[in-house]
Amino acid sequence: MREQLGQTMAEVSGAVEIESETLELIEQGLQRPNEDVLFLLISYFDIKDNEANSLWDLAGYTDPALTNKQELPQVNHDRNVTINLPIDPRIVYTDHVHVTTNQYGVVINFMQGAGFNGQQLPIARVGMSRDHARKVMEVLQQSLEQTETPKHKHTKPRFLPQPKIKKDKSNG
Repeated sequence: MREQLGQTMAEVSGAVEIESETLELIEQGLQRPNEDVLFLLISYFDIKDNEANSLWDLAGYTDPALTNKQELPQVNHDRNVTINLPIDPRIVYTDHVHVTTNQYGVVINFMQGAGFNGQQLPIARVGMSRDHARKVMEVLQQSLEQTETPKHKHTKPRFLPQPKIKKDKSNG
């Protein structure tokens, strides 16, 4: 599919964020892509349902012998499984941003100068569709405008009245 669309190994591997060597091994059938990479490739190439299902089959993700025994731990289905995911409420501030776009979406890398010699290190990475990115831009613009303009544009500021000076009756 990559060759049919005239795309280089570097273009595709960069878009799905894997090494070119890994993509080459996947294309040659020497390495099985993990589910995330396969999903990204299907999304990147905009592969439709039937062909996508064929790729999942080809990668062995619909074969219970491969998926259950070789990759997934055995689970006792008579017990409840609980997964605790910590929620981190901290806010991490950024001083640099790097945006990568292609025809399918946008990846925003929020960076902070904290590395060796002030090197920019990623502190958060967010990916989204192009449509969602446009909506995020609208919300951000509206939010910034609300803080930059007074709520009552036509209202003059009000001042406290001057204090009244009390005359001292004893002096005169």
